Amino acid sequence: MIPASVPLRASAMTARTGILLLITGTAVLRLGFGWALGLGVDESYMVASGRDLALGYFDHPPAAWWLSRGAALLSGSEAPVVVRLPFIALFALATWLMYRLGGVWAAVLLNLSPVFSVTTGTWVLPDGPLDCALLGAALCLMRALERGTLGWWLGAGACAGAALLAKYSAMLTIAGAVLFLLSSRTHRPWLATPKPWLAAAVALLAFAPVVAWNASHGWVSFAFQGGRATGLHLRPFAPLATLAGEALFVLPWIWLPMMAVFVAGLRRGPAAWRSWLLCCLAAPPIVVFAAISAWSSQRVLFHWAAPGYLMLFPLLAEAVAQRLDRPLVRRTLAGTAAFVVLTVAVVATQVRLDWLHPVIAQVARKDPDIDAVDWTSLREDLKLAPGTIVGVPNWRDAGKVAYALGPATTVLCLSRDARQFGIAWPPARYVGADLLIVAPEHGDRVAAELAPMFERIERLADVPVRHAGRTLLTVAVFRAQGLRAWPPQG
Repeated sequence: MIPASVPLRASAMTARTGILLLITGTAVLRLGFGWALGLGVDESYMVASGRDLALGYFDHPPAAWWLSRGAALLSGSEAPVVVRLPFIALFALATWLMYRLGGVWAAVLLNLSPVFSVTTGTWVLPDGPLDCALLGAALCLMRALERGTLGWWLGAGACAGAALLAKYSAMLTIAGAVLFLLSSRTHRPWLATPKPWLAAAVALLAFAPVVAWNASHGWVSFAFQGGRATGLHLRPFAPLATLAGEALFVLPWIWLPMMAVFVAGLRRGPAAWRSWLLCCLAAPPIVVFAAISAWSSQRVLFHWAAPGYLMLFPLLAEAVAQRLDRPLVRRTLAGTAAFVVLTVAVVATQVRLDWLHPVIAQVARKDPDIDAVDWTSLREDLKLAPGTIVGVPNWRDAGKVAYALGPATTVLCLSRDARQFGIAWPPARYVGADLLIVAPEHGDRVAAELAPMFERIERLADVPVRHAGRTLLTVAVFRAQGLRAWPPQG
């Protein structure tokens, strides 16, 4: 006679085998995608500015900078796939954590949603370490509430601290955990014990270096991120537009049922405490960023609320598992997988081979390859002498140029909005120096703006950024002598 536990063990082994195949297969796809594409604007900026290791950075806490720099130092290379390796590995771990939190279908659905599986899972962005750490914190918190052991509480605190080292918006998910403990009558007594407070202390200890760095830099990072929530530009319909944009990023046919299970979880309330916990963790990012868009003077980016949707995959997975016998559900899952893989393949081969350029040129106002291709041809065409200091008019182009020229070349961002370049390599440190100005496009306007900053400025021959045998854009080049006092007057 076969013991009843045998089928259960077999089922568990099948699930683990399936999840390992999912992790391995999707990781291989991401490696190919990460190899095919050059670094995007934000990625180039982070890799280039991350050459100056610090406890904090202008835009975000340091985790993403540390990961990309660590990969470059260990390998001796800044190749796109190399600096992306830690983020691909973290998403593999995130997939496993999602499986432990919500089962196989939660992990599958996570890998079907492009905002997670493509951007977070591949690119050099703070979202990769953020989402992985938040999933770890959610899993540890759920285990702590189930078992009450100090180790799980401390694990939740450590993961929350790691999330804070990745992105300040982790505070919203942490606030959701506090909301759960306050609203669940069954679990509220935990607040009278030392365990959750010890977890909070661990998180704050991990975050302390970022606070110290901000204190020594005029709280610049806190002010920058906090400023995104300010303004008096009342736009009552902006939250709807923000939610619609988030739906596109998640995929509408995933987002809509996800919202349905979210509402159902809220209606069940604290009595169903596991679903209530996930709803409490999900709500703050989704609600806060939608609300901010109603008044903020700055654009709210759709991926900011992604950690909220991240917490809803286990609830959606439960609903999917109950409906797997329906042909529509199975076709939707298979069709979504095919859609994501095909889209990634088209984008990767286009960037690598440029086979869609004739079509793109007919419909796009700006060639998207400009951002997706590394500008390494600049290094060949400029032939910089050792010790040359390069100036670039804005931080976006400074990141692309600095990454292309390599770590041996000092790149200054000649703008009041220089982001991390202004902290790592402030132009005031180079007053009196001669620079080579590299200004992608709009050369005449740039010359007029930069002329007052130097004793003398002379335009040289333009150089192209080349890709697949064609010119992507033209770069104006200037020889500038004697950088004046910085920042410029006026």
